[in-house]
Amino acid sequence: MIKEGDTVQLSDGKNRFFLKVKKGEVFGTHRGNINHEDIIKAGFGGKVKTHKGHTFVILRPTLHDIIMFGIKRKTQIIYPKDSSYITLKLGITDGMKVLESGVGSGGLTIVMANAVKPSGKIYCFEKEEKYIKNAYENIKLAGLENYVEIKHQSLEEPLPENFFDAGFIDVREPWLYIENIKQSLKIGSPIGFLVPTTNQVTSTLESLKKHKFIDLEVVELLERHYKPVPERLRPEDRMVAHTGYLIFGRNS
Repeated sequence: MIKEGDTVQLSDGKNRFFLKVKKGEVFGTHRGNINHEDIIKAGFGGKVKTHKGHTFVILRPTLHDIIMFGIKRKTQIIYPKDSSYITLKLGITDGMKVLESGVGSGGLTIVMANAVKPSGKIYCFEKEEKYIKNAYENIKLAGLENYVEIKHQSLEEPLPENFFDAGFIDVREPWLYIENIKQSLKIGSPIGFLVPTTNQVTSTLESLKKHKFIDLEVVELLERHYKPVPERLRPEDRMVAHTGYLIFGRNS
């Protein structure tokens, strides 16, 4: 059953489209137009035809579908291979108050917001105002806007003290803000960082040690897909390799 306001995925095996359904509206594709009410009537798993007679299957999108194919990217996203590990590593769950900076296109925000619902919240601090509107739209596509608050604010500015249960930081020079971040975290709270180069890892680790963070770890995750052909099983020609180094620790 599809309700007005639900996000659906339309697929014909080659093309994927994502939209929130609303009665009275029409969705346009290069294969023809589709009435939203026809989508609602058909339901998840049903089929709908465009005015040109092209058929799409109506699917309930997963968060992976939305992040990889549905959201609009104005920045590089944190890929699911990393965001899922980050969310598990930080122990993010219902009821937690989580610090995030910066939000970018909202890929990680969506995963963490799904983990903290129904009574938690992700508090995002984004220095670049130009990214905020797009991030909100992406989070709304995933139906998780009630669990996210985005502020146009740099980590240089004051943060609420002893407030957050966990945090994740994806900014260019995180070592500049470690003292401010530390004060905002509850004692024992886990914190994570993503940086793309080894010299950034070194600078971040030095600052974390200076400010008495414990249980420090550095990890890099690689993802390789295989061609799904039983008689010629082999790796794909390309892989999602280096996307960034992940640094984890705990406030003490």
